Amino acid sequence: MTPDAQNPAVETFEDYQEASCSNPRADDRPIGALIAARLSRRETLLAGMAAIALGAPRQAEAAGPSTLGFKELPLGLDETHHVAEGYEARVLIRWGDKVLADAPALDVNKLTAPAQEKQFGYNCDYLGFHPLPRGSAASDHGLLVVNHEYVNSNLIFAGLGAGRAAAQKVSKEQAEVELAAHGLSVVEIRKTAGAWSVVEGGTYARRITGTTPMTISGPAAGHDKMKTSADPTGTRVLGMLNNCAGGMTPWGTVLTCEENFNGYFGGDAEKMPDAKLYKRYGVSKASWYSWVKHFDRFDVEKEPNEPNRFGWVVEFDPYDPASVPVKRTALGRFKHEGATYALAPDGRVVVYQGDDERGDYVYKFVTTGRFDPANRDANANLLDEGTLYVAQLADDGGVKWLPLLHGQGPLTAENGFASQADVLINTRGAADLLKATPMDRPEDVEANPATGTVFVMLTNNTSRKPEQVDKANPRTNNAHGHIVEIIPPKAGGKPDHAATEAKWSIFLLAGKPGIDAGARYHRMTSENGWLSCPDNCAFDAKGRIWIATDGAPAAAGIADGIWAADTTGYGRAMTRLFFQAPTGAEVCGPCFTPDDQTLFLAIQHPGEDPGSTFETPSTRWPDFRPDMPPRPSVVAVTRKGGGIIGS
Repeated sequence: MTPDAQNPAVETFEDYQEASCSNPRADDRPIGALIAARLSRRETLLAGMAAIALGAPRQAEAAGPSTLGFKELPLGLDETHHVAEGYEARVLIRWGDKVLADAPALDVNKLTAPAQEKQFGYNCDYLGFHPLPRGSAASDHGLLVVNHEYVNSNLIFAGLGAGRAAAQKVSKEQAEVELAAHGLSVVEIRKTAGAWSVVEGGTYARRITGTTPMTISGPAAGHDKMKTSADPTGTRVLGMLNNCAGGMTPWGTVLTCEENFNGYFGGDAEKMPDAKLYKRYGVSKASWYSWVKHFDRFDVEKEPNEPNRFGWVVEFDPYDPASVPVKRTALGRFKHEGATYALAPDGRVVVYQGDDERGDYVYKFVTTGRFDPANRDANANLLDEGTLYVAQLADDGGVKWLPLLHGQGPLTAENGFASQADVLINTRGAADLLKATPMDRPEDVEANPATGTVFVMLTNNTSRKPEQVDKANPRTNNAHGHIVEIIPPKAGGKPDHAATEAKWSIFLLAGKPGIDAGARYHRMTSENGWLSCPDNCAFDAKGRIWIATDGAPAAAGIADGIWAADTTGYGRAMTRLFFQAPTGAEVCGPCFTPDDQTLFLAIQHPGEDPGSTFETPSTRWPDFRPDMPPRPSVVAVTRKGGGIIGS
């Protein structure tokens, strides 16, 4: 960004970065005060400019200094979705719709595992658009990759009652359906006359489930803690579980991420030899599902190593339906929200990751080898060798990326780490010893392709105590979350994502200004622009951030949705409401086509409200048929008449 010629008092983005992350030794004020002072001066000037430009007091629907041109939605909550005026949000595919050519139609009164293995899975999350043909920038034809994180037993089966307790009543046959509803779908889609549809019988169509055979690669493959009675080699595993967000590689493969895998396991974990490891990852007797009753592999007393085979990043090729998914252990084991890449100036691939737990950490993985854009096959195993780092965010605005390497510092046999495999299987324990910075639920971590800075979605943390507050996590009882921006140094004029040091600043503190302590955005943010619990994000070609939320205060009559904001310039952190989910749902996986003319959104767990059941759900979105429960779905958002989203 260049200085504003007519208003030289307005800083450049680079000036803002320097001030936001400057060493407090240059100023007696702490970084929080420096940031607040800079924002106050900057936003006061911008507010005055906008008032002059508008010639009247600010109106809620006016864009003001924002580059976003849409009229904001009013905050609200009801049984259906809403999108900004001038846009359309059409359902593209729903739970139970056909994926494979021979899939039967959904029969909610007679669900079977063989049928579900061919149909679109439940609770869609991560979305990735892969153009067809491969390697092109096509925006009207491609593959849509969709994660299926978990199931709501009470909304897919009759007679179970409400809430999580319903899952404990599930029979073996129903549990097999639930396993089949997990995983991932690949569908071929095409845009015709402005509308998207699934290409039936597409040759790339695929379902990956909780029982799909996969291989285990990298340093932890074959380790004793990865071996089971069904797999004495420790190199093969059935399925992936609780796949939340994800990412893609520069060579066009998918990175799909296992998050809350612990909830699928049961048995008396406390009496087992690995009780400490189980506890650090949340494995306990209190399984979320009935699976432990029906399948031995989910009982730690019968298969004590099976939990160690989950919590990984899984790579597969969407352009090859026969490709075998691979769990890449070099990237670490924890509750992965996502895994998104950036390229270092020297060609090494950097994968940013968040561990979605209150008080856990932000990571990045840096490959040893370099990406070869001319030889796709040469990149096939690039993610098996490299260094995993965990972030330490200092109060002076500095970031240190600490290497998680066996033999370095406390990561020795004396502390339980006899090899690099031990470090990766117990990544959380290793990061604890390195004294990484505990964060407020790190979820999506993504680099802005326009600026090179990295945005960390911190959803919330109501458990943080006053003595645990730091500058990067400045609030106790942080019910609404915040967003931290990490600014890597430059090498040869490009962001060096492989560097072991960086700077950080706070982009926004969520919550309702004037009501929730510490809430902070651009001062011209409207009464509809505040948000709660940032979860996923995406960036358009202009570098604007599109934020998906998970945890909006329904008691206040507010739905989760999509908010957008500039990340640089006059409208930085001026969030504006673009899309609103139906009751009970969160919005996941925001994903643009290369031309920015379509925004795909995953609507997860519609109807997940207290008291909601299969028979009497809080919404029947999107079909609104009396014989159909709510169905997690993907929607395609386009402008009426065509054009760039948000312009």
